[in-house]
Amino acid sequence: MHMPSRIIIAAIFCLFMSFGAIGQAVTITSKTQTYTRTKPRIPEKKTFTVRRPVVKAATPAVSRKISAAIDPVAVLGIDIKDELSESQWLYEADFEEVFNDKGILTLMVWMEGSGAYVSGVTKYVVVDIQRGERLKPSDVFADIPGLVAAAKEKLKQRIEESIKEIKKDPDWDEEEDPRHLFEDNDLTASDLANFSVDMAGFAFHYEFGFPHVIKALEPDGEFRFSWDEIKPFIKPGSLLAKLVR
Repeated sequence: MHMPSRIIIAAIFCLFMSFGAIGQAVTITSKTQTYTRTKPRIPEKKTFTVRRPVVKAATPAVSRKISAAIDPVAVLGIDIKDELSESQWLYEADFEEVFNDKGILTLMVWMEGSGAYVSGVTKYVVVDIQRGERLKPSDVFADIPGLVAAAKEKLKQRIEESIKEIKKDPDWDEEEDPRHLFEDNDLTASDLANFSVDMAGFAFHYEFGFPHVIKALEPDGEFRFSWDEIKPFIKPGSLLAKLVR
């Protein structure tokens, strides 16, 4: 083979590998915007901030789609106009990169504010970085009822563990059964929508909804499935199927 031909082949190979790398992950930077309330109810709420992810993907069009899909304002349902005038709850909205590889991007997005007390909301968003679209459970799971049943078992186990821990709390009334705290905690397919993906597997994130006065007793709402555990429920040909081969 002539030297020029080898050079051309090598260049094509490098170009192919470069495009492959681009398709596996995206580059994320951020942009913080500070909003000023003209009539703040208290001095501490004169401003609030939103830090948005800025994505560089394979093409400008895909970059824009991903950036829109993971924008904290959209994911968390923040009404900027209302925050500037009426509700004045928000202090900040932000994000954290959880996983960015194998064609999948997972972001944790949260906001914090105060009404009668300080509180916050955390959500997760998973994106197919080739298409620039947010993934729903139905996009990657074929057996949703089976997955819900498996998730309910994890929820049941977490509740039983939490009841034992609450009973050990020195401030808990020994005569009161903590089981009543979990009377409204059921799990349906809609609860799987707040999910995340990383190298360890899949997790869905559940809110137990304890009252603020006993929020410290609320158990962890992250329920993890290893890839071996989640494999039977994954839709063939989906993005997750490529990770468990």
